Amino acid sequence: MRKRERENPCGICGHYHKYEEGEVCGVCGHRMPASSERSVEKGSAFPSEILKDFLYLGSYDNASRSELLKTMGISHILNTVPACQNLYKNSFTYHCLQDDKVLQFDDAIQFLEQCEKDKARVLVHCMSGKSRSAAIVVAFLMKSKGWHLAQSFQWVKEHRPQIELSSAVQQQLLEFEQHMLGSNGATPIQAFTQSESFPSFGFGFPKPPSSVPLPTFNQHATASIFERASPNDFPSDFTFGAGKTPE
Repeated sequence: MRKRERENPCGICGHYHKYEEGEVCGVCGHRMPASSERSVEKGSAFPSEILKDFLYLGSYDNASRSELLKTMGISHILNTVPACQNLYKNSFTYHCLQDDKVLQFDDAIQFLEQCEKDKARVLVHCMSGKSRSAAIVVAFLMKSKGWHLAQSFQWVKEHRPQIELSSAVQQQLLEFEQHMLGSNGATPIQAFTQSESFPSFGFGFPKPPSSVPLPTFNQHATASIFERASPNDFPSDFTFGAGKTPE
């Protein structure tokens, strides 16, 4: 390796590889994200705070910035992608989900509950911080707050607008909600009011339409046109609707 290369380590993982050229790091496996994810990660060096001084949601890029995480007081990391390397095992307490297809909600929630009990700040991350990690955070809110899926999703979306749950992840969350609440989902949504709307992300939670009162006719008030006029009162050439435009 040439001297110039040794003097310019990767700004993300700190190891020596040609990050800008897309070369995968031989030490930790770090690589430049796909073009569809690059703009999001460049514009968001900080993870998103979901619950104050406790729960944070972010990307693998966020999890790779050890000094930043230490500055934020984060000491625990929940890695939801088995393929992502746990870069700083001597500096942080890691917990990694082992299945790359089925999200292990109970396992993840147990770890987060222990972090909360220990008053530790924890980062939950996947590769882009948009789907798998977001789903884990949504599930944790459902379990810890007793919220429905729609409410939990809206909370996370408000704190991290770029999240985009895949269809597979959405289905797993729906099944998790049914498991928690039963088939009828009888637990009320505590924090929603009639003036608030559900997020439009395809889970099928439409807001009930408000009732429109029917007009009332007061017989003691001024008579309506229906009371004053009879069919013979209208001109013979009268038509309802817009008239013919004169040529």
